[in-house]
Amino acid sequence: MRSAVVAAVLASLVLAGCGGGDEKDGSDAKPESGEKATPQEPDTWPLTGLELADGKSADRKHPVLVAKIDNTSSSAPQVGLSKADLVVEELVEGGLTRLAVFFYSQLPKQVGPIRSMRASDIGIVSPVDGQMVTSGAAAQTIARLDQAGVKFHQEGSAGLARDSSRRAPYNVMADLAEVAKAAKVPSARPDDYLQWGTAAELPKGQPGTTITASFGSHTTNWAFEGGSYRNQNTYAADGDEFLADSVLVLKVKIGDAGYRDPAGNPVPETKLEGTGQAILFHKGRAIRATFEKDGLDGTILLSTKKGSIKVPAGKTWIELVPADRGEVTFN
Repeated sequence: MRSAVVAAVLASLVLAGCGGGDEKDGSDAKPESGEKATPQEPDTWPLTGLELADGKSADRKHPVLVAKIDNTSSSAPQVGLSKADLVVEELVEGGLTRLAVFFYSQLPKQVGPIRSMRASDIGIVSPVDGQMVTSGAAAQTIARLDQAGVKFHQEGSAGLARDSSRRAPYNVMADLAEVAKAAKVPSARPDDYLQWGTAAELPKGQPGTTITASFGSHTTNWAFEGGSYRNQNTYAADGDEFLADSVLVLKVKIGDAGYRDPAGNPVPETKLEGTGQAILFHKGRAIRATFEKDGLDGTILLSTKKGSIKVPAGKTWIELVPADRGEVTFN
């Protein structure tokens, strides 16, 4: 009997030594010696491609807000451009231009002067589900934007008010922080507006330190100075200019929006889709390319004969120059 008890005790000690009751599921297991955890890729801003600090997210509780800003001498001084992530210059009636100014990483409290939107804006803002900030629009334009599902905030909405120190109609200003409170909260980070890369990935190209983009009655001039492209005939307030790391020129088709402005000028419509010629300016160099955009909500893709190219991460100004009447020269 005693020998049986001893045998039982010895058996229990052996089982305890095997650790059968203390096994873990492996979730707390440490990596094998020499192994390293894979670092998480840093998040990037959708409108610039620039990286955020480690652990920071580009998700925001507001959509991309696109302010329509006048681009004539009557708009001076333009306010808020230095806080923008990206700018698109588009043709409007009379051969003049207007700016679609994109804000996401920062929402300044004063932006303007805010003017009316166009049907051209559908192809400009749709790739990132941008919401327009505008003084209003013609009934035809509002119907087109509604049909395309583009949301907008017009005069009378929260965050938009007239500045009595400015002359109408160039006196509507926007507080984007207030506009954002009324905007629908997005479910996810917006898509990248362009395909972002690095300068090292670009072809060599040719010198391009000065740029002239002609739209008809208006010409925008650029010069590469101090590492950035500076608009030489900007209407921005001193110290509030948009300093571009890259200028992307796209030769686009122009159609008729189907109505006239109060002065009797036919209203043009930029067709930002399909294919066309492109020139990417970066670090004083010009790279000739072609662009492709699959539909109004598609992403702008760039390529040369040797393959696709990406825009170096940074602030970009896009010139939508009319293919039939515009002109681009450089250097």
